[in-house]
Amino acid sequence: MDDRERKDYVIRVSDDPSAIDASAWNRLLGSQSEPTPFMRHEYLCALHRSASACDRTGWSHRFLTLWAAGSLCAAAPVYLKDHSYGEYVFDWAWADAYRRHGLAYYPKLLIAVPFTPVPGSRLLAIDAPSRSALLGAAHAMARDNGLSSAHVLFHDQADAAALTGAEWLARQSVQFHWDWTSAGEPSDFAEFLARMQRDKRKKIAQERRRVADAGVTFAVYQGTQIDEALWDFFYRCYVLTYRAHRSTPYLTRRFFRELAESMAENWVLFVARAGDESIAASLIALDPNRRHAYGRYWGATRYIDCLHFEACYYQPLQWCIENGYRRFEGGAQGEHKMARGLLPVRTHSSHWLAHPAFAQAVDQYLQSETQGIDAYVDELSERVPFRRAN
Repeated sequence: MDDRERKDYVIRVSDDPSAIDASAWNRLLGSQSEPTPFMRHEYLCALHRSASACDRTGWSHRFLTLWAAGSLCAAAPVYLKDHSYGEYVFDWAWADAYRRHGLAYYPKLLIAVPFTPVPGSRLLAIDAPSRSALLGAAHAMARDNGLSSAHVLFHDQADAAALTGAEWLARQSVQFHWDWTSAGEPSDFAEFLARMQRDKRKKIAQERRRVADAGVTFAVYQGTQIDEALWDFFYRCYVLTYRAHRSTPYLTRRFFRELAESMAENWVLFVARAGDESIAASLIALDPNRRHAYGRYWGATRYIDCLHFEACYYQPLQWCIENGYRRFEGGAQGEHKMARGLLPVRTHSSHWLAHPAFAQAVDQYLQSETQGIDAYVDELSERVPFRRAN
């Protein structure tokens, strides 16, 4: 751990998040405008201890904390990365351009939650000056270590205010989220369907019927109801999803074991069964305080038509409505989600590149990309799946 005094702050850099006081971190997180369970100390430590995000997998921890008079004033999960996997804001083309010009793009500095494209607070701080000082410390870390770039992914508006400036380049992307108010404040799933356009309502009914006609039923488990055997089955399904795409899972079984022990209240598991056989599982995360839910992982042991839609969208949405949850975030990408009631939402990231010429080129590219995003969102706004009010 490295301590440096800057103004009234003591700046600490930690290569092990468990060395940071958990209660202080979580109190600071709870005071932010958009806290999520994925920024909790327990979640970030589980990624580290389970060897999911660690030096071996290319996520070298350099967590930043700022202290004054013994109190935590600001904090951020900082990583040095030697690749761009598990980020969901794609900069592979930038890395390739560096390589073709004989320059090293990696390692780079990243402020993000590994493998978790969920928007929320990233630069945790008690006030704007502390947030600016935290960002300045991260910027200095990148410069002092001769890194090519620094990136803050899926940040909130408070972070955006600190990141506004000539050196930081803004980037947008689009996700699809369900919002109870935008859906017409339905009291149950039937009312949710009734508020949709006829063709969308008919399609959803057909998809659900195909799953039901295949003899599939669902059981729902929350918190400590998810026992070791259920976690084992879920993880088998999770691995099968990656295997089907000829890929390797980012997260280890130990990661989910850690979460079951430290954050049990933040998880709901939907298990699909055909007779007595469990055939699929879908896991969502919960923020009970803000009444937000997040679709995370799924998998199946065999293919059944439309089972993915039922397990990942319809079952979670029905659960959210019945349990008073006001928002369901469906994860990265997926325009097909819109036909199922999830509407487009802009997400934000910010980027600093040390090389002036590359910074200028990327800035021009991002301006063009943003125009494309604007046109895309405008087009999607004409395809809202809900019936328009008379």
